[in-house]
Amino acid sequence: MPSREPFFRHCPTRDQPRWKRRLYAVVFESDTRGGKMFDVALLVAIGISIAVVMMESVKPFRAAHFELLRDLEWTFTILFTLEYIARLLCVRRPWRYVFSFYGVIDLFAFLPSYISLVAPNAHYLLMVRVLRLLRVFRILKLAHYLKEGDALKTALRASSRKIVVFIVVVLAIVLVVGTLMYLIEGDENGFNSIPRGVYWAVVTLTTVGYGDVTPHTVLGRILACTVMILGYGIIAVPTGIFSVELHEAAKRRTGGRSCANCQTEESDPDARFCRRCGTPFK
Repeated sequence: MPSREPFFRHCPTRDQPRWKRRLYAVVFESDTRGGKMFDVALLVAIGISIAVVMMESVKPFRAAHFELLRDLEWTFTILFTLEYIARLLCVRRPWRYVFSFYGVIDLFAFLPSYISLVAPNAHYLLMVRVLRLLRVFRILKLAHYLKEGDALKTALRASSRKIVVFIVVVLAIVLVVGTLMYLIEGDENGFNSIPRGVYWAVVTLTTVGYGDVTPHTVLGRILACTVMILGYGIIAVPTGIFSVELHEAAKRRTGGRSCANCQTEESDPDARFCRRCGTPFK
């Protein structure tokens, strides 16, 4: 079954005109030839229209191809307007679509162009069209991956307290290190305030290292080396916490079965025998 937005469960009934049911199948469904072609064409149009908006923001390109960009933009605006009207015509409850998430996004796909007639810079809001690429999940039938999203949500929820404690500890570290660096290096070496020292500590601890502020004293460099080494160890902590919780969430979702003989974990809930040693599951 193709994935649908919740408000599209009320598709046109058989007592409504045939053209409305056929239009609905093309616009909202993805299991028909027409629906697939429509969705692919829509994604291509969205991608090209975003490229047009981006290139229009480049002044030399806009000056050289102003008329072409304007014509393309209004072509896509008219196309998206017609698509929006088609969606309103074929759903049973148009207002429910209008105030839905996708309905608002679809509206903003063309509305800024009309607003730009009275407010010149409003057309840059057309970048919101990129959100409509979420429909790619309907075309590629990736809806079954949403089940994995539940496992990620469960893991994040289970590890949230540990990660919050970890972030608090990291904040304390950068505050202490930033203050120490301010005391050690001082204003003459660029550390003219504690916030400046904290900024350096964050950049160094995360191993980004912009290099705009660097210690010059021996003690300051020793502290910097310590923070750098500590940074590599700190990066692994939240990854490990989340990985453990993700593993536990996956086990709970599949029943957490493991072979009594070789301890091999089995993710298939329908498996009757261990895939490694052949021992039957109890």
